[in-house]
Amino acid sequence: MKVLVTGAAGFIGRACAQALLRAGHQVVAVDNLNDYYPVSLKHARLATLKNQPDFQFYPQDVADWPALDALFAQNRPDAVIHLAAQAGVRYSIENPHTYAQSNLIGMTNILEACRHYPVQHLVYASSSSVYGKNAKVPFSEDDRTDHPVSFYAASKKANEVMAASYSHLYQLPATGLRFFTVYGPWGRPDMAPWLFTEAILQGKPIKVFNHGRLQRDFTYIDDIVEGILRVLALPPQGELPHALYNIGNHQPVELMQFIATIEQALGREAEKIYLPMQDGDVPVTYADTRRLREAVGFSPDTALADGMRRFVEWYREYHQC
Repeated sequence: MKVLVTGAAGFIGRACAQALLRAGHQVVAVDNLNDYYPVSLKHARLATLKNQPDFQFYPQDVADWPALDALFAQNRPDAVIHLAAQAGVRYSIENPHTYAQSNLIGMTNILEACRHYPVQHLVYASSSSVYGKNAKVPFSEDDRTDHPVSFYAASKKANEVMAASYSHLYQLPATGLRFFTVYGPWGRPDMAPWLFTEAILQGKPIKVFNHGRLQRDFTYIDDIVEGILRVLALPPQGELPHALYNIGNHQPVELMQFIATIEQALGREAEKIYLPMQDGDVPVTYADTRRLREAVGFSPDTALADGMRRFVEWYREYHQC
């Protein structure tokens, strides 16, 4: 297939594009290369993909409708993996307009493009953040998600209902994937695995929010990609061809255990500063992945110790430290 991957210079986007190329697909890649974190990392990710005959890259923004319309008209993709978005829970409190532009207008444009240039399947990124402070665990796709605690989470919930409306109106096969705390090589520098690893190696203290009373369902990047590709091959059918799946490791880890895992991988102990809960944060994320497993015969299961060891090895090589 010819697959359009948006956010292709991002953490998950790069890994998806690489897997698609290895599987023999053509990849049309889009990314606006914004400076939310160092653009040098995004260029380094793209360097692992370029110079392959089945890879084309377009440095443009999905929020730019005329450019996106022209790209679809020129390339006519068979399927779309839409990962382009402004990420980060806490940043959404400071810069909500950025999220409206990327996550709401960008999603609208993708849906319109998929309508005007019909695709076999649109797979798009949602987030475990849509569950808010859900008291029931593990989080199930059938749980209510109408009380987001950050604007980022609200934008992802909006994406789900926007996609469902297009599936209803235009019979557009679309699947939303609720990602749970993705980590691994080529990860994001604003997330805990990178921040903690960097601080420990530099002998700086790490910030431990909610005094360590947090749990996260850490999900390794290779498992995320495996799930995305399996779902891509399974377009929803029926009167409303829209589906939602959790994609997480279904094994929440205490924050202090997570820190201990990093310390073990680095062979160093962290200096810790204990702080209260941050606005927009939630105490626990925990994925019920039965629906995904029943649909595609797979759910993430990489052990945190194995995944963090691989991340630390990559981090040291990337930074030559």
